[in-house]
Amino acid sequence: MPYFLVIALQAFCVYHAIKNRNDYYWFFVIIFLPAIGSVIYLFTQVFNKKDLDTVQNEIATVINPSKKIQDLQKQLDFADTFQNRIHLADAFLEIKEYTNAINEYETALNGNYDTDLGVVKKLVEGYYQIQNYEKAIFCAKKIINKPDFKGSRSQFLYGLSLEEQGQSEEAEKQLRQIDQRYSNYNERYMLAQFLVEKGKTEDAREILSEIITESQHMTKLNRNRYRTVVNDVKKLISSL
Repeated sequence: MPYFLVIALQAFCVYHAIKNRNDYYWFFVIIFLPAIGSVIYLFTQVFNKKDLDTVQNEIATVINPSKKIQDLQKQLDFADTFQNRIHLADAFLEIKEYTNAINEYETALNGNYDTDLGVVKKLVEGYYQIQNYEKAIFCAKKIINKPDFKGSRSQFLYGLSLEEQGQSEEAEKQLRQIDQRYSNYNERYMLAQFLVEKGKTEDAREILSEIITESQHMTKLNRNRYRTVVNDVKKLISSL
């Protein structure tokens, strides 16, 4: 197998493992068994989850992340439409260029936050990530009465932003709504940490215990996906 292809496969597999929070041992397999390890990872962790076209696109993005941006920018220059701008913004968000993503989302909405719920949710994400908590709160309030806001990541980030702004009581009210069984494991773990910091140890212990119980009934795929957070949950509950 050509050397450059091995490097590309390794880069993709490491990226995929991080993105999907797979077990740490996969990093050793990929790095210390470059060709064989990467192939094993692809066939056991990727091909059974995504089709070949998607995998190829992700590999290309890892090798040259700017190419996707350049292609989408050309597409937007050719046809300045709402959807083309959103595609470009999504690409910026994907590679964590939050400021650029926000600029494109804001331009697309042009102040009309009722245009697209999904875009406003992404603005909440972007503003939170750049620590502009006031704007994150502002955007969240635009969609707070929407049916799918409750229990969403947007509500979680809204709660965290409120806490950063010193509104602890309202923050707790929002964050507690993230505590939904068989979902939101990372968010619920962070909620438990929040409650520990507030001196509400028993409430935190209850959430952590529920996560541990739920982890015993996970599918193999979810056990691999959430192994890290479940281990963190076990460490936290043992320290209480």
